[in-house]
Amino acid sequence: MNVEQILALKGRDVETVWPWITVAQAIRRMAGPPRFGALVVCADAERRVVGILTERDLITALEIDGAALLDRSVEEVMSRNVPFCSPDDSLNHVMVEMTRSRHRHLPVLADGRLVGIISIGDVVKHRLHEMELETGVLRDLYIAGH
Repeated sequence: MNVEQILALKGRDVETVWPWITVAQAIRRMAGPPRFGALVVCADAERRVVGILTERDLITALEIDGAALLDRSVEEVMSRNVPFCSPDDSLNHVMVEMTRSRHRHLPVLADGRLVGIISIGDVVKHRLHEMELETGVLRDLYIAGH
């Protein structure tokens, strides 16, 4: 299974924000409904990704700034140099990248533009489905052989 197949099943909607909005505005978007664990930060209408704002970013900044955090811009708090994946990447590649970079959300880029997002929950869900299918095939082969 690859990223494109997961996006086809879950959809391509991605919540984005501008880097200049306040953290308070971003938190209202994250709190939903629906609730989001991360917002992709885009620099322009072409959806060029410049960062990602995660719950972890907010907790870290809250410890440093306290309530003053709410008036800061997203750009001051977001994670930069965000790892990403492409629609053609395999599930295994995404798992390795998430583990290596310690990011639970990866923007999906095609030709430098945002086309989706994949989360650790998406990866686990689809990997479990793959494992169930593999187990069923092996069980059927075993039964057929005996």
